Order: sequence, then C-alpha cells, then structure tokens
Amino acid sequence: MCRMNCFKTFTRRYDTSYVKQIEKRDSVLTSKQQIERLLRPGASYFNLNPFEVLQIDPEATDDELKKRFRALSILVHPDKNQDDQLRAQKSFEAVDKAYKSLLEPEQRKRALDVVHAGQEYVEHNVKEKKKQLKKDGKSLDVEEDDPDMFKQAVYKQTMKLFAELEIKRKEREAKDMHERKRAREEEIETAEKAKRDREWQKNFEETRDGRVDSWRSFQAKGKKSKEKKNRSFLKPPKVKMEQRE
Repeated sequence: MCRMNCFKTFTRRYDTSYVKQIEKRDSVLTSKQQIERLLRPGASYFNLNPFEVLQIDPEATDDELKKRFRALSILVHPDKNQDDQLRAQKSFEAVDKAYKSLLEPEQRKRALDVVHAGQEYVEHNVKEKKKQLKKDGKSLDVEEDDPDMFKQAVYKQTMKLFAELEIKRKEREAKDMHERKRAREEEIETAEKAKRDREWQKNFEETRDGRVDSWRSFQAKGKKSKEKKNRSFLKPPKVKMEQRE
C-alpha cells in the first residue's frame, strides 16, 4: 500500500514537470542528438533503465510504448544515418533491447520495481531530512521540495539501483561460469582417469600370458640352477695322492 501511494505521489510530480520537459526536449532532438544521448559516456549503465532509453513514463500504456519505440527507432535507424551507420546501429540496438524488455511482463515489472524503490528511497530520505531539521529547530524546506530537484534525486537513485543490480548480475554470472568451468574440468579429469584405467586394464590383460611365461621361465631357470648347485655340493672331494720318496 505504501509503495503504491508513494509511487502515485511520484507519478503526479513526474507527470506535471518531467514528462512535459521530456516531450518538449524530444520534439527538437535530432537523429544525431539521440545517437549522442544513447552512446554518451556511461551509457552502458544509463541504458540499463529501459524507461530512460525510450524516454517514456514508467506508467505509459502499451500503445504509448509502441508509438515511442517507432518514433525513436526511426530517428536512430542506420538507414537514416548513412554517415554514422555504426553508431546508429548501436543506438538502434539499445532502443530495440529496451523496447523488447518492456514488452515482457516480468522484465517490465522488475524495471518498475527498481523505479519504485528509487522513488521510495528519496521519499524516505526527504522525511529523515525534515525530521532532523525539525529536531534542530530549523526550517523544514529541503531542495527535494522542488519537483525538478525531486525528479533529479529519483533519477540518480534509480540509475544507482539499476547499476548495482547489473553489477550483482555480472558477479553471479561470473561465479556461475567459474562453477561450470570447474565442473567441466572435473568431468574431463574423471573421464581421462577412467580412460587411463581402461587402457591399463587392457594392457594388463593383453600381457598376462607373456608375464606368466616369463615367470615360468624364471622359475625353471631357478630350479635348474638350484639342482646344479646341489650336485656340486654333494660331489666328493678329490683325494690327493701322496708321493713316495
């Protein structure tokens, strides 16, 4: 309930100031300016917010979303920007990705949740500021009372939340990749060990007869050597004849 009420407050401020500014700004932005906006420094994080990419209100209807996508995609389409096709292609991909993500109910809900969380954070921060000011006996006016400043604070916090989520996603992805790599290495090692064991067993079986023959031959030689030694041991000593004078 709190989230919905807070967000209604946010959307009223959003509608009365920010959206009108965006619409006015969009009416004069050229293809080149849109490409610059979509590829500006830090765009990899700015463009995590699909509403920011499309410059559309989070509560926009599906029809409004489609109209906005068509208008923006035409502006940045490579065919319309022959002199800057590579950058236009990257811009078009960013717009297309944002649009498709908002067409998916689950992804759109997650994006809205981030916007809600950003707005709620700012609302809470404003309350805490006012509480402290009241405690200090000072004026309760804060800069976020200005709709534009409030919008800017929400914008910054929302971008921060999107960035944090992306960092966590990449960390999970890296961890999962490491785990899959380790599991694969263990699987390969297990397979190679099994192969070595099979080859050893096969070699052992194939050389069994040779080993048996060698052992028998060794035993036979040992037996003959022993018999010869025994005969030599039992042979009476030679009698030395005495010489007569």
